[in-house]
Amino acid sequence: MSWEEKSTWIMGVVSVVGYAVYLGLLLPAVPSAGGLAEAPYVASMLWTIGGAIIASIILHILAAVISPQDANTKDQRDREIYRAGEYIGQSFVVIGALSAMILAMLDIDQFWIANAVYLCFVLSGILSTIAKIAMYRGFHPW
Repeated sequence: MSWEEKSTWIMGVVSVVGYAVYLGLLLPAVPSAGGLAEAPYVASMLWTIGGAIIASIILHILAAVISPQDANTKDQRDREIYRAGEYIGQSFVVIGALSAMILAMLDIDQFWIANAVYLCFVLSGILSTIAKIAMYRGFHPW
């Protein structure tokens, strides 16, 4: 398995686990807050985003320590897969930006705007990961 494929797996797992932790922190607070939009979400969101970044860094370091000969080596195939996967995943970044803009124009609560952006970032990471892994496993657009 190439370094870029390992990195892709790390990013995919961290994205899913990070968002699951966020939901695990948010949803139990809903009944006492009186509704989803009233639940305290800012600290949970910031901590899970920060935790995901730190977890990704640590896991990349561990992967580099375990197989130092592979660390940061890329060939043409890795570059093409990375580029194609990022193009595919970026669609959800655009959807998130448009969603946030529309929600803001409709004067919707900040909770929904922040969560729409966060969800779309996570979906972007997941879609990008799925596309890259599919390409590594044999489905190539070229």
